[in-house]
Amino acid sequence: MARRPVAVVAALVLLVEAIGIVVINGILATFLKKQSMSLADLDPDAMVTGTWVMGGVFGLYLAACGVVALLAGLRDRAPGRAARILLISCAITHGVLGALTVGLVGWDAFAFMMVVLALIVLVLLAYGNGGKPQKEETLSEPASTNGAAPA
Repeated sequence: MARRPVAVVAALVLLVEAIGIVVINGILATFLKKQSMSLADLDPDAMVTGTWVMGGVFGLYLAACGVVALLAGLRDRAPGRAARILLISCAITHGVLGALTVGLVGWDAFAFMMVVLALIVLVLLAYGNGGKPQKEETLSEPASTNGAAPA
């Protein structure tokens, strides 16, 4: 399997997605500021600030996931425990957001989210056992001991 190219492509897609999220939230913040309308008695300036902060935090999160995948691809080594947890949380986030985008945005956005999810899962699976290929003994059925059937 081509582990390195998958990890590098996943990293590039995540980094581009991070930039896109920041840009989209910037556009939303601009619209909020121009309209200057209150929603449920919220301060419009607080909503603008919250939109920018949300875009920045989520963009940094996606960029961190992209850097983890890029490092895994460049080093051809499995990410550490914290980095794997970050990638797993990123995969879960893409799964949930993919389910939400079907109704809110459409099937094209859903397909994009599922492609990114698949890339992240491929990275996690490719480097699942420390990045080493499995030995033949671990792939075969375990031998039963003393002729007893396995429980």
